[in-house]
Amino acid sequence: MSNLKIERIGGLAGFGSPGSRLRSIGEQAISALSAADQTLVDDMFRNPERHQGSGRERDAFRYRITRNRNGKDETVEVADAAVPQALKAVVSDKLV
Repeated sequence: MSNLKIERIGGLAGFGSPGSRLRSIGEQAISALSAADQTLVDDMFRNPERHQGSGRERDAFRYRITRNRNGKDETVEVADAAVPQALKAVVSDKLV
């Protein structure tokens, strides 16, 4: 199995915005996730609109999650509330 690349974006400080010098990123092996979290991640990629939130969460964090499947990168952007704690835990802030 492959790894997930996770990036926390948005929020009050605008993490991950163009020109931002601070990125919140991490990586997690899919195989290290619980079966329930693996199912949730699969559903995020199959039905991303279900996990995007209402759009009313002003200044809320969002997560951009990328996986490689069959040699192609797939990326979804989902609401903070949709992301399992196991993925949030691997994200750390880095200056770029």
